[in-house]
Amino acid sequence: MLADLEIKQITNHKDYPYDLLLLADETVDAINEYLFDSAVFVVEEQQQPIAVFCLYPIDSETLEIKNIAVAVAHQNSGLGSKILRHIRQTYLAKYPNLIVGTADCGLDQIRFYERNGFVKYGIRRNFFIENYEQPIYENGQLLKDMVLLKYQPQDA
Repeated sequence: MLADLEIKQITNHKDYPYDLLLLADETVDAINEYLFDSAVFVVEEQQQPIAVFCLYPIDSETLEIKNIAVAVAHQNSGLGSKILRHIRQTYLAKYPNLIVGTADCGLDQIRFYERNGFVKYGIRRNFFIENYEQPIYENGQLLKDMVLLKYQPQDA
């Protein structure tokens, strides 16, 4: 799957690749809200980090993807989809509920997750207004609500 790449769990908080994490979340403070309680993984190519993902166990059956980011030079290459496949293959047996949240105006992100088998199931109203000190804009729109998506296996 990621044969030419190496996935490593980061156990030392000094090694967290904030430059990559900030591609998927707007502030270090917001990242730190979940980072230290998550399993953090870096994807390396020739020992260089090119992607990162954070997995946060909500409960014994639910795992939330808190952050998944691919370096700009490697975006639109299928790497994000490969990471999602890796997460599903590695964790779905233990956590049958795999969820993720993204901005309601993040149309590219929503389409990405839907292409990878996720379906919308809820909204966290005013999430970005209540959890970030400064207003955040994406695609020219103020981020307000978070769209929640859940992985739906194709055979379900």
